[in-house]
Amino acid sequence: MPQGQPVSVPDDGLTTRQRRNRPLLFVHTGIGKGKSTAAFGLALRAWNQGWPIGVFQFVKSAKWKVGEENALKVLGASGEGGSVAWHKMGEGWSWVQRGLHGDNSDNEEKAREGWEQVKRDLAAETYKLYVLDEFAYPMHWGWIDTDEVVEVMRDRPGTQHVVITGRNAPRKLIEAADLVTDMSKVKHPMDAGQKGQRGIEW
Repeated sequence: MPQGQPVSVPDDGLTTRQRRNRPLLFVHTGIGKGKSTAAFGLALRAWNQGWPIGVFQFVKSAKWKVGEENALKVLGASGEGGSVAWHKMGEGWSWVQRGLHGDNSDNEEKAREGWEQVKRDLAAETYKLYVLDEFAYPMHWGWIDTDEVVEVMRDRPGTQHVVITGRNAPRKLIEAADLVTDMSKVKHPMDAGQKGQRGIEW
């Protein structure tokens, strides 16, 4: 299988193996569809490697069942790959619904509680891969301090990989990340008045 070749080799004193195995911070942002989908695809690869996975679902309602949740939970319980823990951050809402409700304080508090749990798990090296789904929104809205997130990610112990999804990822987060993908939209069925459908959106 192709391993890929780096464009340049930095003079950082690391061996090829050390550089290859260093922990990565991914950011999937942009207005296009597929940010969370790509993160969950990464989780499938991690599961196949036997890595423990922690999914932290920010913003979306705890009642909202994304299709990947059931699939990854079944895989995690199968005993064949890595374990999967799925955490939902209470009764939030998606970016589409923001502004339709008067009081954001409860959702802001729940997002902060979720971030505190992420910090505890990073400190304990609980997982090998963290999917912080839609975590860019609480930073964009000012609920979570971006500087703190960047510092925690920079100082996290061990070889823990983290992927953060969501529109409007803050510039400081993008600068701190190792891999950033901006999903741009060319066309979407909703542009033609079509609502989301089973098997595609959830």
